Amino acid sequence: MTTDQRMHNCLQCGQAGNGNFCSNCGYGYQVKRLTIKSTLHEAFHLFTHFDKGFLGTLKMMVIAPGTMEKDYVEGKRSSYQKPFSMYFICATVCALFVYWQNIILVKYFHSEVNAETTFFHSYWVLMQVCLLPVFALITYFVFYKSKYNYAEIGVLQLYSFAFLYLMLILIHLLKFGWPDLQTRYIEVPVVVIYGTITNLNFFTGSSKWLVILKSLFITGLCFFVAASTQDLLVKMFQKII
Repeated sequence: MTTDQRMHNCLQCGQAGNGNFCSNCGYGYQVKRLTIKSTLHEAFHLFTHFDKGFLGTLKMMVIAPGTMEKDYVEGKRSSYQKPFSMYFICATVCALFVYWQNIILVKYFHSEVNAETTFFHSYWVLMQVCLLPVFALITYFVFYKSKYNYAEIGVLQLYSFAFLYLMLILIHLLKFGWPDLQTRYIEVPVVVIYGTITNLNFFTGSSKWLVILKSLFITGLCFFVAASTQDLLVKMFQKII
């Protein structure tokens, strides 16, 4: 590749310089016009990256929960979807699903409508997003003797909850067959089992029985925090409506 010796002003940061790339930000001086071909190429790149990142990460979260998160925290990151994007993709999909499911169940299956169900289908995912730092803090304190800091525990929680949001969708699909199904009796065992397996694979330096007991304690405490917060918000919601 030949080096362009002419002076250019970087379109990204405004820095003057020569060569092919800006010495300040690394952005290319020569920017090609958008064409149908280039747009299709970007779309192709998006979906191929999505396949390697999102679907590859999801696959590892199914077959190796905890191990994948451990690999990411310890530096093996290039083949995985970033934790925040993974979390918010799954949270958004879950929120849209439960919202439209509620509309369908009420309209076509004549499901009961009350303040609690309305809150769940409209705001439950948002509440979980807001509580995630609290859940991460609980996990951090319970496993405070581990080598991981709060940010690394946060990454573990982001990936774990991302997967659980997708599991929630699969569980709630059962409501189309049984509209009055109490899904919590399925959700709780799934969260307990998946969370325990994830922690066993992530906190490998501790006794397995100790990790299991701590995982059960964390799950119970997080459920208590979430249930208490939801009850408080539902009461406030009832006053508003």
